[in-house]
Amino acid sequence: MTRLRKTMLEELERRNFSQSTTRTYIRTVEDFARYFHRRPDQLGPPHIREYQAYLFTKRKLAANTVIQRLAALRFFFIKTLRKPWSVAHTPYPKKTVRLPMILSQEEVAQLINAAETPFHRMLLMTAYATGLRRAELAHLKVSDIDSPRMVIHVQGGKGRKDRDVMLSPKLLEELRAYWRGMRRKPKVWLFPGNRWHTANHPITTKVVWSACREAAERAGITKPVHPHTLRHCFATHLLEAGADLRTIQVLLGHRDLEETTIYLHLSQKHLGETASPLDALSLSPSPANNRPRSKK
Repeated sequence: MTRLRKTMLEELERRNFSQSTTRTYIRTVEDFARYFHRRPDQLGPPHIREYQAYLFTKRKLAANTVIQRLAALRFFFIKTLRKPWSVAHTPYPKKTVRLPMILSQEEVAQLINAAETPFHRMLLMTAYATGLRRAELAHLKVSDIDSPRMVIHVQGGKGRKDRDVMLSPKLLEELRAYWRGMRRKPKVWLFPGNRWHTANHPITTKVVWSACREAAERAGITKPVHPHTLRHCFATHLLEAGADLRTIQVLLGHRDLEETTIYLHLSQKHLGETASPLDALSLSPSPANNRPRSKK
């Protein structure tokens, strides 16, 4: 491990950054140095500008991804190298806001029923029933299932924040059946790793990805489906069932209510119940309907 890498890791650890953010920041600096074939501490603002253009034009990365890469470089230059960073010389691109793809409840049922294994089925059911992020799902512990209170404790979610989500009676029933069918009863992790799910460590987030992708293919769902799709479905279907945005915000662990309002754009119920202002106008019949019929 180089001195620079060690220093950057120490700075990230001092600020209690998540493992995911730490990996992303380290890989970004490595990629930055690899692109110029030079040590990162020998590079400066002109190189950052060229690298940013390269990410857009050659790598075709989305604006939000480039923003994350720039945040990593900013952290490296300011916190690791103790060098200034000019926002004027390195402007952040405008964020691209796209509405996520949503599955209907019938499609979610098809997805879960098409799971390749009982283990994958349990993962998909838990993801949809709780709206957890894939890392939160993978790191659930047996002790997080609080059946007397009918809640699931989410520990160390995004931003290192804990929260509780509801425990569906149907999910609890399925979890108990899953538990009875386990070859070796988990002691710590609800979803243990390795091929037989008997390891002393949790599954990786890649397992959750694979469960979604394979089930979507088997179900014949052509929409792009990934673990976060089930999180979006959880929130949208709750909204359509009458839950208020504040409750959904708390369940999802959103910092700002504005993040949660995106589901207003996805809810068919809310869109369908909102009348267009055109409907309130008193209009004369369309001229096309008043044209005299041609004589034969």
